[in-house]
Amino acid sequence: MKEFNLEGSEFIPLCDLMKITDMSDSGAEAKHIIAEGKVKVDGQIELRKRCKIRSGQIVEYQGQQVKVI
Repeated sequence: MKEFNLEGSEFIPLCDLMKITDMSDSGAEAKHIIAEGKVKVDGQIELRKRCKIRSGQIVEYQGQQVKVI
């Protein structure tokens, strides 16, 4: 499992997190993947592209997991 540090920020939008952590090649691709219901946040399917991901949450896509710290 990868970890992503918010570095003092309160949250990061889901589509941005996917792009930064290489879960997708671009922000546009991340938004498409999320809209298709292929991404889980804390074990639940998330359809909101700009969902606020906060410290302690886990994002999953195609067997990859990123924990936000």
